Amino acid sequence: MDYSFFTARLKGLTRSIAHIHPERDWLTLLTLAGITFAAILSWNLWAFNTVANGGTIGSGTVTATPVFSPASLDAINQTFAKRSAEEQKYVTGVYRYTDPSQ
Repeated sequence: MDYSFFTARLKGLTRSIAHIHPERDWLTLLTLAGITFAAILSWNLWAFNTVANGGTIGSGTVTATPVFSPASLDAINQTFAKRSAEEQKYVTGVYRYTDPSQ
């Protein structure tokens, strides 16, 4: 197999990468990393400050209607009050339990 085709392409590729500057590349990389770090840090500080002061991030919560109605709670309380009154009638002797076995 003739490798001259590949070596010619490789030489052309190396010629197109003219003047490699590692200092410039590292400086660009570190600058972008620093800018990204500063942006992330400022976002986190803003979010922490907002939440620490009682705010919300994003849209505020929408107040919904209550899951239960107070009228149903009143009905439940009345039912328990009636049951308690009936229990007291048995305890105080208003109702007498007659044992059918006797």
